[in-house]
Amino acid sequence: MSKLQSCVAIAMLTLPLAGPTFAETVNQTLPPRVAQALKANKIESSALSVVMLPLNGGGAPTFINADVSVNPASTMKLVTTYAALELLGPNHQWKTEFHADGPIENGTLNGNLYLKGGGDPKLNMEKLWLLLRDLRANGVETVTGDLVLDRSHFVQPNLPVFDDDGNDKNKPFLVGPDSLLVNLKALRFIARNDDGNVKVIVEPPIETVRIDNRIQALPKEKCPGWPDIRYNPIEDADGVTVVVTGKLPAGCSGQTYLSLLDHQRYAAGAVRAIWKELGGNILGGDRVSAVPKDARMIARAYSPDLVEIIRDINKYSNNTMARQLFLSLGAEFRNDADRDDSMAAQRVIRQWLAKKGLISPHLVIENGSGLSRAERVSARELASLLQAAWQSPYAAEFISSMPLAAVDGTMRKRLRNTGVAGKAHLKTGTLNTVRAIAGFSRDSEGKTWAVVAILNHPRPWGASSILDQVLVSLYNRPSSENTAQR
Repeated sequence: MSKLQSCVAIAMLTLPLAGPTFAETVNQTLPPRVAQALKANKIESSALSVVMLPLNGGGAPTFINADVSVNPASTMKLVTTYAALELLGPNHQWKTEFHADGPIENGTLNGNLYLKGGGDPKLNMEKLWLLLRDLRANGVETVTGDLVLDRSHFVQPNLPVFDDDGNDKNKPFLVGPDSLLVNLKALRFIARNDDGNVKVIVEPPIETVRIDNRIQALPKEKCPGWPDIRYNPIEDADGVTVVVTGKLPAGCSGQTYLSLLDHQRYAAGAVRAIWKELGGNILGGDRVSAVPKDARMIARAYSPDLVEIIRDINKYSNNTMARQLFLSLGAEFRNDADRDDSMAAQRVIRQWLAKKGLISPHLVIENGSGLSRAERVSARELASLLQAAWQSPYAAEFISSMPLAAVDGTMRKRLRNTGVAGKAHLKTGTLNTVRAIAGFSRDSEGKTWAVVAILNHPRPWGASSILDQVLVSLYNRPSSENTAQR
């Protein structure tokens, strides 16, 4: 057997048995324009892993550094979201509930009010407002006892805090998961200069977040795209004081999102802020405890279906929601041998992959979001997963959850004015030393390919354009007739 035939045999054995029948040749050479782009950016070809598999037509599959263990960054979300679709089902929902341990008489709950989290990845302010409206509709106006938060749904793992070379810990994309995740724990700060009167507003208006406004008002001029406004949070025992400095011309405004409170303070503060606006009152304090067995449920809210959740995760690469989904898999299938829900999720995903015939020795999942230095996969393993997803009953839901090239999500500004625009659904991945894309793309003949391109390099400058060139080269590949003639 020749060396080329051996490579073909190995490639076929490591792909799902349900996949299409490929040509007798395998491409192991980078497209010329991709090789040129690597050279122009002074990145060696060994840093780039590429796999392209034809899914509904002829064409030679491509394998470049396909079996190298690499950090996939956020393309790891494809593993988590596809597993969730098949294991939880596309209409899976999470629930959040209010419980009471005392009687309700004349608008007064004589007891404690419990808010039980169920791991909802998308419990935003609108949904919380509706849930509190439902509480009012059920006869509650004043609570004589405490606001008690039940955050026991997840068994949380003890994972290292991610630090991508000094990222600001207050950035919302670093928010970790929680059984009672409210509004992704984000605070929106809005600075406005109304004719010399500078205001700084925070949403939601949580009482433990105080503003020290030191912004200098400037005369009216052209509003800057990025106003010179800086937020310096100072934590204390009662909450956090945000010192706001900078300069803002009259008639201009700017906003930013920060995560400054822990999950307990944020959830309690958001509930109290909305409840106060609704005319309600909670006389007691805030604490964390499980709902007593004899308490009764008085209001409940359901999350959107899983298909909407994975759309948010993949289109906008939402790390917190991905981690929330990963732990939800663990909580759903946890057994006595699992130390925590991360361990349970890892176990159930590996079992699911094995049932599909997808053996993935390089796969390492830490939190399921790709926001990790530990997570690993090979390009072949990820492409094989995409090939299996193409055959899944939920293929349409999975594919449509990914950004559409040059149209929306994290791909909205890429591949414009190319043949790929509007013809590829691709998940992106970005860390300081990683650039990645993975998903489904069409060639000029309308045939669909599973594509994975992952670059791991200490200085990945220009890497996004390199990965885009992989897709452009695939789109412009020689036609089937020309290939046959050669």
